[in-house]
Amino acid sequence: MTGEQDQGKRIAACQCGTVTLELVGKPIVAATCYCQSCQRAGAAFAALPGASPVVGTDGGTPYVLMRKDRLVWQSGSQQLQEHRLTPDSPTRRFVARCCNAPVALEFTKGHWLSVYSARLPEAERPAAEMRTIVGDRPSGARLPDDIPNYRTPSGKFMWRLLTAWIAMGFRAPPIERTAGWSG
Repeated sequence: MTGEQDQGKRIAACQCGTVTLELVGKPIVAATCYCQSCQRAGAAFAALPGASPVVGTDGGTPYVLMRKDRLVWQSGSQQLQEHRLTPDSPTRRFVARCCNAPVALEFTKGHWLSVYSARLPEAERPAAEMRTIVGDRPSGARLPDDIPNYRTPSGKFMWRLLTAWIAMGFRAPPIERTAGWSG
């Protein structure tokens, strides 16, 4: 991927194309998460009619983390349904009701949105730079050493989040709610 593409715009979309989200600029990081929460949510989503999996065979869920101030819902946000693993969970995932496609995950107090990499066209999908929380991967899942494999969120990962937050003036804007939003 060229630097020019990293600075440009990408469109993330649900499977049927009803829900679209514009991502502007370079991602904070592209990573694959192996935490138990991502695996549990991914299994629940895969059980929905017509849904495509977001968790790989190795137990990892690829994401592109974007600053919230660099996101614009282009269409279909009224089709989004909020999914939380527990009622008091600090994370919520957005699933497009039109085609049961998981679209993104938000740490509600955070300044970023984690967009499922599968929602981006393959040619525009940034390659994962790291794997995180690999200690939670399924038993027997082997990971290559082509990129760093961190057992916990690494210092590099946390540094990227911090520098993005500094660039945002320490703001954590809410994800815009629209008419018809279910959650």
